[in-house]
Order: sequence, then C-alpha cells, then structure tokens
Amino acid sequence: MAEGGDAATVAHEAGNAVQETPKAEPEKAAAPAEPAPPAEPAEPTVRTIVLTGHGGYDKLSVQQKPQPKAGKGEVLVRVKAAGLNFSELMVRQGLHDRMTKPPVVLGMEAAGVIEELGEDVSGLEVGQNVICLAQTGMWREIVAVPATNVFIMPEEMSYEEGAAIPLSYLTAYFMLFDFGNLRPGKSLLVHIAAGGVGWAATQLAKTVDNVTIFGTASASKHDAIKENGVDHPIDYRTRDYAEEIKNISPKGVDVVLDPLGGADTSKGLQLLRPMGKIVTYGSANMVKGENRNLMKMAKTLWQSTSVSPVSLVKTNKAIAGFQLAHLTGEIELVRSAFQDILNMYKDGKIKPRIDSVWAFEQVAEAMQQMNERRNIGKVILSPEKEPTKPAEGDAAPTSPLKKKKPSLFRRLSKRASRSKDEGEKKDEVKNAKKESPIKQEEQEKADDNKATNGHVQQTEEKKDEAPAEEPEKIEVAVENPAETDDAKAAAADVVPDDKPVENEEKADGDASQEAN
Repeated sequence: MAEGGDAATVAHEAGNAVQETPKAEPEKAAAPAEPAPPAEPAEPTVRTIVLTGHGGYDKLSVQQKPQPKAGKGEVLVRVKAAGLNFSELMVRQGLHDRMTKPPVVLGMEAAGVIEELGEDVSGLEVGQNVICLAQTGMWREIVAVPATNVFIMPEEMSYEEGAAIPLSYLTAYFMLFDFGNLRPGKSLLVHIAAGGVGWAATQLAKTVDNVTIFGTASASKHDAIKENGVDHPIDYRTRDYAEEIKNISPKGVDVVLDPLGGADTSKGLQLLRPMGKIVTYGSANMVKGENRNLMKMAKTLWQSTSVSPVSLVKTNKAIAGFQLAHLTGEIELVRSAFQDILNMYKDGKIKPRIDSVWAFEQVAEAMQQMNERRNIGKVILSPEKEPTKPAEGDAAPTSPLKKKKPSLFRRLSKRASRSKDEGEKKDEVKNAKKESPIKQEEQEKADDNKATNGHVQQTEEKKDEAPAEEPEKIEVAVENPAETDDAKAAAADVVPDDKPVENEEKADGDASQEAN
C-alpha cells in the first residue's frame, strides 16, 4: 500500500509539473509587406542647344532638358527646322545688346508641327504645319510658343523655308517699306547681298517697279546675287564700293541698308542723295574671329558716326535704326507685315535660299560657316538631321578664320630674344674661363701632352712607310653664324612681309562685310 501510495504521489506530482509547464505559444505569421508606391513616370526631356557662357564655339552644347508644356494661350510645336542668324553669333561672343545671362537657349525662328493646344487657343489645330517667332528658345526639339506668334505655313513651303523667312524677310520688309519708303524709280544699296537679310531685301525691292539695286559681296558670289536681282554687284575686297557707285550714279542712292556700322555708316550717309535714307540694323564690323575682339570693338565704336539734327536738316537726309527683337509689344504690326510676306511667297514673288542644313550637334560648324562668310542665303539647324562626319582635311571649328602670319614686330622681337639668349650663353662660357684660369691652363697642357705623345707614336709606326704628299691647304673665310642667320632672315623675311602686313589690316576690315 505504501508502495502504491508512493507511486500515486509521484504520479500526482508529475501531473502537476506537467500542468505547471507553460505551453509554447504558436508563432504569429509575419504581416505582409506593404506594396511600394508606384514609381512616378520620368519627366520627358528634349534635345536642346544650350549656350553655357560667352566665348567660342565650345560654349555651345546639346543637352537633355525638360520638355516644355503648353500654357494658357500657348501652342506646343515639334520643331523640324530652326533658323541661325548673325545676332546669335554676337550673343555667343557677348556683343549683343539683347543678351541673357547664360546658360540660355538661343533661337528666334522655327518651323514645325503643332502637337498640343493650350487653353484659350483658337484658330489653330493639332497637326498643322506652322512657323514660329519668339525672342529666344527655338533651338529645341519641342517648343511652347504664344499662339499670337504662330503662323500657318503655305502648303507648298518646306520646313527649311519656313524657318528661313521670319527674321530675314520681316527685317528687310520694315527697313524698305516703312523706314525706307521705297518707291518706283529709286535706287538701293544692299550690303552683304548674299546673306539672309541681303537676299530677302533684294527680292522684296524687286517687287517695286524700276528699282536699281547695288549689292556688295565677294566676287565668287556675284553670279548668285545677280540672279537674285542685284543690278550692280560690287566686290568690296578689291574695289571701293562708294567710288563704284558714284561712277555709275554720280548723285548716289536713295536708300542704304547698313548692317556693318563704324566707318561704313559714315560712307553710307555720304552716298545718300537728297531726301535719301540710311537704315542701320547691325554692327557686323565688331565681329572678327571666333571670340570677342576688344580692339575691333573699340575701332568700330571710334569710327561710328555722330550725327546732329542740324546736319541732317542741311543735307535733307535721314538716318534710322531697326531691330526686330525690340518690336515685342507690336505683335499686330508684325503679324500684318508677315501676312504680306506669306502672300508674296504664295504669288511666287519671293523665295528664300537655303545655304545649308546642319544637325543640332553641329551647331558649331553651322556658326563657322556663317562666321567665315561662306554662306549664300540662310543657314538652318535641324533636330532630325543626323550629324555628318567632317570631310578629310577639314579643320575643326576652333579657329574659324585663316591663321595669320606673326606681325613684323613679333618676328623682330622673337629674333632679338634669340640673339640675346645666344649672347648670354657666350658670356657664360667666357665667365667660366675667367673663374678657373689655373684649371684651364692645366687642361691645355694635358691636351698638348696627349697630342704630342700620339704624334710620336704615329711617327714610329709609320717609319717604314713612304711619306704621303701633304695636301694643299685651302683657307676658308668663316662668317659669324649669328650674324649670317640674322642677315638671311632679314633679307628673306622682313622685307617681303611689309606688304602682307598691310594687307592683313585690310583683310580685317574686308572679312566683316561678309557677315550674315
């Protein structure tokens, strides 16, 4: 019984132990992870030509920028072609009065297709081919433009022609018909007649009966400008255009369009007949080379004409200034003039000439084409054109103008510096000899002993040989090498360069007249 009782006690205690042991709680299932918020779609971007600073061609680059959005009263246009103007070259160099602090997107004219209409836009439809005009920002794949600055393209017009018309033809239109009051039987001087504005001015002037046109351009462009309507082409590189005009028309001309500035403005004013008008619209004489030339700027400003109202009264002449960019508040005036221009195009009276079309990535080469005065007509940029490789031997657009020979002053200075270095080397040798006369004497004795021993040894070796005949001695007069080099250089280099140095100065002035 005791054993049974003991067993029951043990069993009872064991049961209590089991009951007292806490049961392991089942593991809770992990809460499902919250789904990540959907990624926001990347903001669309467009290829854009950006001016990163003022300077050379390296200040232009193609970058991806956020795509513009059509705001209220705006139209979104996919650009097919954009115009390049001489004013953009001046802005890049930091010369234009309408400058915006870089980085900035340039471009004032383009043609393309409407992709979207903003709020409160009427009279336009998605898919229409249009021409756009703006203060800046047209060098993009897609642009947002105020609807008031958008014009429907004629069906027969190409995108390149659409981008070539706005600035050139509007500028020529206002200068000829508003300021110039061009009428039948009058005469006109068009500078840079092969450029965009010059080409447009010639065609617009020919819409007036019996107008005589004088046009300046390099000789290689004369056939083209004559075909366009210039009656008297003048090669300003080889002739004085003022004298040529006076030989043909002794009293001068009625209207002068002046994009040059400086001394050429004075010459143009002198060429005017009584009741004549000169319209100045640029300062191309300031632009020389790839970068800003302060000496050229100062010279152009110094030679600029200062005109008093009294002198104009005494000569019965008028002078005016024009820049389309400053007509921002006169949109109705601009729209009316541009509609006249489009009607002339439809009637076949005008047609822009396209010089060349460049990819966005080749904007530097396009500017070089214009900077080197090689274009006839308009230079166009296209975001859809593939870049072309430069032809073998073509120089990269880092030094657009032909490299000049150093001036006479620089060559003489360099020669004098070289002579000075040679003289200093001679002085060093002399000083070294003076500083160690004892060592020099010991060295000379050692050389003499060495020469004597060698001579004795050679004599013993040749005792049995027949003596050779002593060659006849020939005395040669040796000139001073430094003096000879200088004399030859002076004879071969300095004298013939007198004339080219003068021609370089003339070329500086000539190059400016081929600006666009």
